[in-house]
Amino acid sequence: MKNLIKVERARNNLSQASLAEKVNVTRQTIHAIEKGRFVPSTMLALKISVVLNIKVDELFELEESDWE
Repeated sequence: MKNLIKVERARNNLSQASLAEKVNVTRQTIHAIEKGRFVPSTMLALKISVVLNIKVDELFELEESDWE
């Protein structure tokens, strides 16, 4: 799953650590999501989108391989 977390974090002047703190996860979790190594739960995706002030469907994008 593609995502724009890194881009939106930069727009909001947030580090991985500060975003992680706001959504109550580790910095490593944010890093893994940004790199596409971890797919967040619905609740976490919604929390991230609220903190970054962007709609969840604009922040995350399904790829063709996600349907398999």
